[in-house]
Amino acid sequence: MELTQLEYFITVAKLQHMTKAAKALNLTQPALSHAISKLEDELGLPLFDRGGRNIRLNRYGVQFAKRVEEALRSIEDGMQEIREWSDPDTGVISISYLNILGVDLVPNLVQEYMQEHPKVRFELFQGNLGDLDEHFGMGRSDLMITSRESTVMKHEWLTMLKVPLYIVVPARHPFARQTSLSLTKLSGEPFVGLKKNCGLKATITARFDNTGFQLASTYDAEDLVTVAGFIKAGLGVSVLPQTPGLMLEGLAWIPIAEEGWVWEIGLKWRKDRYLPAAVKAFIDFVEQRQVHPVTTCTRNASILA
Repeated sequence: MELTQLEYFITVAKLQHMTKAAKALNLTQPALSHAISKLEDELGLPLFDRGGRNIRLNRYGVQFAKRVEEALRSIEDGMQEIREWSDPDTGVISISYLNILGVDLVPNLVQEYMQEHPKVRFELFQGNLGDLDEHFGMGRSDLMITSRESTVMKHEWLTMLKVPLYIVVPARHPFARQTSLSLTKLSGEPFVGLKKNCGLKATITARFDNTGFQLASTYDAEDLVTVAGFIKAGLGVSVLPQTPGLMLEGLAWIPIAEEGWVWEIGLKWRKDRYLPAAVKAFIDFVEQRQVHPVTTCTRNASILA
């Protein structure tokens, strides 16, 4: 059974005249008659009572026509939805992003984009790195805002932010008044680390690997907010970005003396997947926009040194 057969059937059912229906469909009458007969053969029963060129739906045809009209309407609705999804002015942009970025970066970005494209819809998924990787990997989001270290060869990358990292200690810590501090000074200090499902974990690990200096974590937290809370409680020190949501009272933020300690945040997408026009338009918008004073919005930019 083909879609065209169903469309032919509905036209004949509405006009109840084979010649008129053939003309409306721009077909020859024999071709239309053959298509209707083939449909009836597939169903195993007649759909029309025939009387010359005039034909009338029988009780089987009436029941079948109801279902066919519902199906054709559903298909048309689906086609319209797909057109709207792909239209850059009315489409849907699906983004997954790290929890901490939902405090400031993502809502501001969405709000600014919707000022220019008010009919666009966003589907947003927030979570830790493990959840996001699964969500993104299964194709449930077109884009992901995350740390650069999460990218692989099949990903495209667009840098959005390069946020300096700081040594963070309790406000009453002996280091709290330092204007800068070397990471080597943290040797022996209780260090609050991060579990693998946190987006910053890979960045910090890579930076430590480059220095050759290792810190033993006394506790690995699930997220950055928990790290900040443990430091505030005097349970250790850590390395964090100075971002909204982490600026708690009772913390001292000390610039790191060694160079290269930044957290690069950006937009990634799959090279091997189709991107709707709405998503491509959003990528162009991000590329042209300076999100933050320290941003350098360039494709495949290297980490600041």
